[in-house]
Amino acid sequence: MATRSKTKSAARKQNADRRPQAHAKYVRISPRKVKIVIDLIRGKSVQEAQAILTFTPKAASPVVLKLLNSAIANAENNLEMNRNDLYVAEVYANPGPTLKRYVARSRGSASPMLKRTSHISVVLDQK
Repeated sequence: MATRSKTKSAARKQNADRRPQAHAKYVRISPRKVKIVIDLIRGKSVQEAQAILTFTPKAASPVVLKLLNSAIANAENNLEMNRNDLYVAEVYANPGPTLKRYVARSRGSASPMLKRTSHISVVLDQK
């Protein structure tokens, strides 16, 4: 049986990270391909990051842009922060579960095909 559960939960809530953030899980793009895009916006201001993502011709760009807009909305609506003071503090892509499929090969054999997924996170902060 858990002891001090109310005080533990209160302390955990008090020490929670107060920075606006957004997460996208199980995105069907390889984390290796997503990291190319997120390296472009790390440390940039929010307006500059949106402009970069809008004009980057990669498959991960719309996904990361949508996630960035979600983090901005969280900052404005939940934490009453000003949009002009925000910058991308942290952005990372971790591997998610891999879908294992098989491709037919010659002479009745099969080769594995790994369809990778990723979990993408964006954390903003004020200047």
